Parts: sequence; C-alpha cells; structure tokens
Amino acid sequence: MQALPVPDLPEIRAGDDIAALVDERIALRPSDVVAVASTIVSKSEGRTADLDDFPAGERAQSVAQRLEDATGEEKDPRFAQAVLEESEELLIDSPFLLTRTHFGHITVNAGIDRSNVPDHDLLLLPEAPSERAAEIRSGLSVDAPVLVTDTCGRPFRHGQRGVTIGWAGMPASRDWRGEHDRDGRELGVTVQSVVDELAATANLVAGEGAGGTPVVVIRDWEFGEHGGSDELFRDLDGDFVQQALRQWSYED
Repeated sequence: MQALPVPDLPEIRAGDDIAALVDERIALRPSDVVAVASTIVSKSEGRTADLDDFPAGERAQSVAQRLEDATGEEKDPRFAQAVLEESEELLIDSPFLLTRTHFGHITVNAGIDRSNVPDHDLLLLPEAPSERAAEIRSGLSVDAPVLVTDTCGRPFRHGQRGVTIGWAGMPASRDWRGEHDRDGRELGVTVQSVVDELAATANLVAGEGAGGTPVVVIRDWEFGEHGGSDELFRDLDGDFVQQALRQWSYED
C-alpha cells in the first residue's frame, strides 16, 4: 500500500473545484482512495467566518465565563456562540467544549479551526461532509472513493490522529462478524473502521502546519471480501460514554 501526497495544490478559495485540482496533479486509478482534508473542503464551500459574525447570546456568555473560571484564561463569548451554533449538542462545557456536530461527529469546539484561515478568524467544518465527498467523487476522472478527513484528539491518549468525517464510494467499516479467527472461533463483535484507519494513514504523510499537504491518495489497498457497514457515529442508545457525559459535571 502507498500513500501519495498530491503536490502543489494552491490555496483553496470559495468555489474552487477540488476534483479538477486533484486530477491536474496526479493520474488517479479506480482502485485509489482519495483522502481530502476537511480544511480545503470547508474553504471551497466558503465556510470561513469572523468572530463578529457570532454576536454572543446569554448562553454563550455563560459558557465563556464558566471556561474562564475553570482555566483562568480569558475566553471570547463570540467563539462560544460559534461553537453553539455549529453544534447539535454540547456534551461538556468545562474545562473545554466537547460537542456533537449536526452531522454526528463528536469533537472539541465543533471542529472550528483558528489556524490557516487567511483574512478570517474562523474555519467551520463542512456542513455535510459525506455529501461533499460524493460531489468531489463525481467530479474525478475515475470512479475512486473519497474521504473527507480531520484531525482530532482521542480519549485516554495524548496527541491527535486523522479521522474520517465524510465518505463516499466505499463502506465506512469492514464487518468481520461471522468470519473466523486462526483457531476457528467465530468473530462476534469485530467491525473495523477502515475509513478512520485510511484517514490516519493519509495524515502520516499529509503532515501539519505550514508544510501540510491537504490531499493524499491511498494506492494498492483493497477492502477485500468482507461485509460492509456505513455505521460510523454511534447512536446515543448504544453509546454509554455519551450517556455518562450527560450525567457528568466538571468540578474544579
């Protein structure tokens, strides 16, 4: 398997055709998987914003004050307002904001980025990442799966890794249930989130910061003869961590 960064992509602006820009720079194969950073998907959608676009309401002011009290750092209530508007639910309001986005992704600050945003304060996540993945896929010269990726932290571990927040052209997971291990035992629970594993692979070569490359092509990887599933974000009924967070409150 190879992970090939797509070179020399320009700064993406609203309305730019990501599929065309990729096709101009690499000869794609139908078996490739194209991993596209959510940052350039958002920029192509015009999802940049300024703090003044989010005048703080009463709840945002309260959230910002609670964060200040917990961290000892000044917090802008306009940023809290942006997070609230980009969230379906606020799971934790202190000592940081953990949210569930409108499309189901759970992340800090609704995934709002404050870096690599020329001429603006904020970069919001794509509104419907899987729909955007499908649009990019339809514009490519070959019928290759597309992933929209992001980086986020992980519970219980230091550091961030690449994850997929939208996908098209392949299942999100390999379903191993019903298959057997080396000792002949039937697998009963194993569902492998291949879109997240591919996103993490892409992130290894995409890099971060000023030298980052926002599109990576995964080559010579095969899904294999397995069942597939498009379940990526857990439903609340089966997510015991989300359920516990609803009952938890941070105390300094």
